[in-house]
Amino acid sequence: MKKRWFKKSMVTSMVGALVLSGVLAGCSSGSEDGKTTITVWGMGEEAKSFPKIAEEFEKENPKIDVKVQALPWDQAHDKLLTAVASKKGPDVVQMGTTWIPEFASAGALKDLTPHVKDYPELDPKHFFEGSVETTKFEDKMVGVPWYVDTRLLYYRTDLLEKAGFKEAPKTWEELKEAADKLADRGKGKYGISIDAKEQSLSFMFARQNGAELLGPNNEPKFNDPKFVEAVEYLNSFYESGAAPKEELGMDIVQGFRGDGILPMFISGPWMIKLINDQAPELKGKWGTAVLPAKENNISALGGSNLSVFEHTKHEKEALKFAAYMSKPETQLKWMEMTNSLPATQKAWEDESLTGNEFYKAFGEQMEASQPMPVIKQWEEIAQSYLKSFEKIYRGGADVQKELDNFDKKAEEILKK
Repeated sequence: MKKRWFKKSMVTSMVGALVLSGVLAGCSSGSEDGKTTITVWGMGEEAKSFPKIAEEFEKENPKIDVKVQALPWDQAHDKLLTAVASKKGPDVVQMGTTWIPEFASAGALKDLTPHVKDYPELDPKHFFEGSVETTKFEDKMVGVPWYVDTRLLYYRTDLLEKAGFKEAPKTWEELKEAADKLADRGKGKYGISIDAKEQSLSFMFARQNGAELLGPNNEPKFNDPKFVEAVEYLNSFYESGAAPKEELGMDIVQGFRGDGILPMFISGPWMIKLINDQAPELKGKWGTAVLPAKENNISALGGSNLSVFEHTKHEKEALKFAAYMSKPETQLKWMEMTNSLPATQKAWEDESLTGNEFYKAFGEQMEASQPMPVIKQWEEIAQSYLKSFEKIYRGGADVQKELDNFDKKAEEILKK
């Protein structure tokens, strides 16, 4: 399963301690045949498909060779730290959206703003507003949106109908009612999966309740009434037995199929292919829907950006590659290869998205999706929150008191 919310230490605390090494394969170069070689670092599973799209780029740009280096997500962060310290690394690098503040503050990512006039595909106006927000650092555009993901509701249409719901829940109240009724089917059955390890979930619901995560001066607001109410709402699914507190020893597709032990869950676009591939018998029995609303139905926005390394020796070629990857037609090809949703709004006019009942809901949800706060301390804050939430849903801690403690911890983190 893909995830785009990352965890690692901050650049500023590690760069100085790194020993430069020769493991950074792929510094770009020229070649004897007059071609320029650029290196692109791709992360995770999608990096396996990167060479295919690079070949398409090379056909249009025969004087540029693209060397793709695939890095596992759990190793990519440290590789990038070493590249920052040595000023030797890739020409183009895939960046998780939450990594942008960290590496931009270390001066590792080139400001693309001055280059938009020469490479109009990079113009922010082409992309979803929330995606553009993840590429900004101190008024600089240090990346370009590549693909996006957001979270919405997956549900078993047949089981909800049996429970008295002819369509997906549209409000918080309806979601809780539906989950409780589905859980009433009998022992070992639940209404919804609430992934307690998904660090964006509570923040997402808090925003739906009108809560601010941070004040105008980045002061934490995690113990304010609206945030507390959102956490109490999420915890109510565990308290009523509508959501399991413990791991069930099965993945979400297993829980979704058959009798529907877990007939509703909140997740990203990659689950469409997994369900179709692993549970073809469910055809016509499941659907996707935008998240139920309280004051709004804001979802979390993730995905990946492409950035040009500040110290590239082949700026023109690197920018040309980033621009190629930003074309709607390229992003649609990428979606076919990897099931990753395009970041360019124009691509969403394509029949492959508008005509697909599952993807259509994601397009609608993208209009109400926001990234987590784009600050370098956010990852540490989010990881700290997961510890507090576990004390609440598993340990029965008082919500207000625990969030008071978390708010103080967040304040300390923000002062770093």
